Amino acid sequence: MKYIDEYRDRELVMELIEQIKKTSTKKITLMEVCGGHTMSIQKFGIPSLLPANIKLVSGPGCPVCVSSRKYIDQAVAYARLSDIIITTYGDLIRIPGSSTSLDEEKAKGADIRIVYSVLDALKIAEENPDKKIVFLGIGFETTAPSSAVGVLNAHKSGIKNFFLFSSHKIMPPAMEALIDEGVKIDGYIAPGHVSTITGSGIYKDISDIYKLGCVISGFEPVDLLRSILMLVRQLENNDPKVEIQYSRVVKPEGNLKAQQMLDEVFELQDEWWRGLGVLPNSGMKIRDKYREYDAVEMIPVVVEPTKEDKGCICGEILKGLKNPKDCKLFAKACTPSDPVGACMVSNEGACNAHFRFNRD
Repeated sequence: MKYIDEYRDRELVMELIEQIKKTSTKKITLMEVCGGHTMSIQKFGIPSLLPANIKLVSGPGCPVCVSSRKYIDQAVAYARLSDIIITTYGDLIRIPGSSTSLDEEKAKGADIRIVYSVLDALKIAEENPDKKIVFLGIGFETTAPSSAVGVLNAHKSGIKNFFLFSSHKIMPPAMEALIDEGVKIDGYIAPGHVSTITGSGIYKDISDIYKLGCVISGFEPVDLLRSILMLVRQLENNDPKVEIQYSRVVKPEGNLKAQQMLDEVFELQDEWWRGLGVLPNSGMKIRDKYREYDAVEMIPVVVEPTKEDKGCICGEILKGLKNPKDCKLFAKACTPSDPVGACMVSNEGACNAHFRFNRD
């Protein structure tokens, strides 16, 4: 199949549903750990198509959602410095910090600019040599290579006023932490975009050590249903393994060039995840070789004490323990236009996806 409409074919969808119903005899819980999957699952009503014994839950797959409030507080502190221009992707600007957001600071006059790529941030740095340009690097293995490109291009071009504030994370430690905590998971719908970069090998320990299957899925209804069927067959045959459903994009070896750039610029460090706390070797830190581009190392700033919102259950939602509708703030005090928690901000957040497609 080559075109998008083929992956939304009604007859093929119904055929896959019948195969799932005929094959599945066990009560199982499958978790997706990709914000794009979370959005697609709710948009296309996938849970309503499945038999009652199959439950889908959302995991920590939204990069905006898992990032710490302290990170936002530090970004705000940078934004308040007169010699700094903040550059960021759109979703991040609306995440609530302890007392404000980047969006509110921008309204007050801070120079905060939404960019479409790190190359835009480099251009801004070249055009504003008297300013320090801080690029907010957020996301998993999918977006981290572009941040690495920013650092490498700045180094190659001799741009000295570009800085990366990294909150990049890698996915496997979070997937393993959920299992270690005893969260009920029988298989993972593994992320497609992340796996395009990493390949399928990063999930090997999950299948070999934890005995949980991982199927790397695409984002259309046929993709998701095929992935669910593949996981069901693994469970029925007691044969957990790593499989690639999204083979038109994901290769077992991944993107070797992107991996090389990541290894060149970053090293692993312990990192905080919403709902999971600090996970060893789950974050990406700029190597000493490129220390001059690390905002944390090169731009000292006083950050206000971090305060979490007590009414938000985003952490429990990201662990698959709660549904967005379990939150007393959902669709009331917390909406996409006025979010309380990070899970309502991004289009990839579970609360945002449920609000738009599954509010009733």
